[in-house]
Amino acid sequence: MARKVLGVIGGSGFYQMPGLDHVEQVELETPFGKPSDPFYRGRIGEVEVVFLARHGKGHRILPDEINFRANVFGMKLLGAEYLISVSTAGSLREEIHPGELVVADQFIDHTFRRPSSFFGRGIVVHVSLADPVCADLAHALAASGRDVDPSLHPRGTYLCIEGPQFSTRAESHLYRSWKADVISMTAMQEARLAREAELCYANLTLVTDYDCWHLTEATVDIGEILRVMRANVDKAQKTIVNLARAIAGRERKCPCAAALAGTIITDPAVIPAALKRDLRPLVGKYLG
Repeated sequence: MARKVLGVIGGSGFYQMPGLDHVEQVELETPFGKPSDPFYRGRIGEVEVVFLARHGKGHRILPDEINFRANVFGMKLLGAEYLISVSTAGSLREEIHPGELVVADQFIDHTFRRPSSFFGRGIVVHVSLADPVCADLAHALAASGRDVDPSLHPRGTYLCIEGPQFSTRAESHLYRSWKADVISMTAMQEARLAREAELCYANLTLVTDYDCWHLTEATVDIGEILRVMRANVDKAQKTIVNLARAIAGRERKCPCAAALAGTIITDPAVIPAALKRDLRPLVGKYLG
């Protein structure tokens, strides 16, 4: 049986993956440019784990500056079948407390400046995003995290805003009326692209604050966010180790691996040859 490959895109404060054996650094170029940082590839037991720092080492890339397409395409090139994005977020619900973990199962996209598809430029593809996470992987991730922190919330709606500023109070109350549970700035594009790349995708959200709707708490303060985040990162890393062990002997039985089947609308005869070549890791099995 081929070794499973688990990709991990880490957010703020999640710049390394302790527990990896035989670690090597891999630098890639993609048809979409350079990823945020070098990839770090190693092993946890029988599973290969590939880690990427979403904001770059030292946190130098703003949310709307992230090359999401290069990051996810790079994971595909390195053989990832599973992709976990680890994000920090504010809570929009009283019952979701700072310091807790959420495995988001739905998303609302409130961004407006970000490329969020591999396709276009001569090829039209429409994938389903009704259920944007892989239910099997999300279930395994929640079980892995609950062993670390029993307060983990196994579902929730993640609102992705443009940033880089935090919300106004009026916006925060509006988002609560939308029934969103957590608010952050990065995971939506990763969910979209993972589906197009036929990766099983799930999100692990590290809650750091109550956003600014919560009038009995201080307004969002970056110093307090960083303090809570540092404590959460240890939980997230232990969760990923548990997950790697959990998926070691599994075969994918979900529909994620065939997400592009029947979704390529363009006549293959008119797709530019250079585009077919660039996108071969994604569409090669469908276009020949």
